[in-house]
Amino acid sequence: MTTIGLIGGTAAEFEAEWLEDLSIDTPWGPVTMHRGRMAEVEVLFVRRHGTGHTRLSSQVLHRENVWALKEAGCSAIIGTTVCGVVDGEVELGTAIVFDDLFFPDNRLPDGSPCTVYDTPGDERRGHFIFGSPFSSTLRGALLDAATDAGVAALARGVYAYMLGPRFNTRTEIAWLRSLGVTAVSQTAGPEAVLAGELEVPYALVGFGVDYANGVKAEPTPVDVLDANIAESRRVFGQIVPGALRRLGEHPFDTGFVYRFE
Repeated sequence: MTTIGLIGGTAAEFEAEWLEDLSIDTPWGPVTMHRGRMAEVEVLFVRRHGTGHTRLSSQVLHRENVWALKEAGCSAIIGTTVCGVVDGEVELGTAIVFDDLFFPDNRLPDGSPCTVYDTPGDERRGHFIFGSPFSSTLRGALLDAATDAGVAALARGVYAYMLGPRFNTRTEIAWLRSLGVTAVSQTAGPEAVLAGELEVPYALVGFGVDYANGVKAEPTPVDVLDANIAESRRVFGQIVPGALRRLGEHPFDTGFVYRFE
């Protein structure tokens, strides 16, 4: 039976037949997740920030989360994130099914390299090589689900991961815009890399809730931001189950890890 991992952030709430909470041990500590069924598929759901948003973005346990989902038997992982829109041509309230990643530092929030293979001589060590860090099979399922739900969605986009918890300056956002970044948030970059190293297909769907600093002449009003965050819950709640219904149609794809042994 296929099991799909879900990693959700600030706005993630999914309707499902939740059955139990699990605690999965990892080399870096335990992870709590919810097991249930959604769209007739077994799912394991991890809250990035913990229950009650106890962890800021700079405290998210990326290695633990991704490792635990693989250890628990997930065949693939879908991440969701609310994000700041960097491309001023993209309307707020748009879902973005990303196809590329900007994460040049490749470091976890604690400053260590973003890798699960941190021991010299580990027989699994290697270089994650990808045309895209996001699975085309999962992306296709998400886009088809958005179409069926009547949700406005971009079929491609560059996701930028920037370490929080502070937001970015106008100059930093202008830099991202000059590089072709579509949207930015503070959590999902490490997930894509770590899932790739573990050869677990991963896709990320974002929802633009505000314009990043300096993209527009005036900042996004707080009431608009709050309304878009609320709307993201509805949209993710439509797209993700719709994607799950399609995942049996094609084999999953992932990147390639070049290993030395």
